[in-house]
Amino acid sequence: MADLSLLLPVVRAAVERHGLDVEVLACDPDLADTAAFCAHYGYATQDAANTIVVTSKKVDPPLRAVCVVLATTRLDVNRVVRQRLGVKRASFADAEATVEVTGMLVGGVTAPGIEGLPLWIDRAVLERTRVVMGGGNRSSKLVLDPRDLLALPGAEVVDGLATDAGAAEAATVD
Repeated sequence: MADLSLLLPVVRAAVERHGLDVEVLACDPDLADTAAFCAHYGYATQDAANTIVVTSKKVDPPLRAVCVVLATTRLDVNRVVRQRLGVKRASFADAEATVEVTGMLVGGVTAPGIEGLPLWIDRAVLERTRVVMGGGNRSSKLVLDPRDLLALPGAEVVDGLATDAGAAEAATVD
């Protein structure tokens, strides 16, 4: 049985409520950001899933959603997210808005424990057998079968939510 006590309480409650089968990892808070975590703890970045809060611009109150994408991809906020929110402009929520909406610090944000917002999961995430993602705080991580995320409220698989980061960078170099 995983040591759920390491998780943020709201994340622990969501894991238990939705019956998610997780492994919980302790993490040095200074190494919580994805690249640093993967390099230090030996996880492949293609097996790391980032949870990102997105928000509308110039809409009051703002429209928000939670997106889960692989660390090796880039969230398509300017096309897919904007269209799905039904707004002219969308962006990543800043750290302050992320904490306000989720109660979680950047570097630990995770889909379990966030409710009341749409949860969009890039299809590429579901193609992995296991992913590592935040534990709701900067001192823990979850490892789980990404298909288990579909048990969370508001979860929806979105094709093309993210693009290959390498392809996106190559396209901007030309």
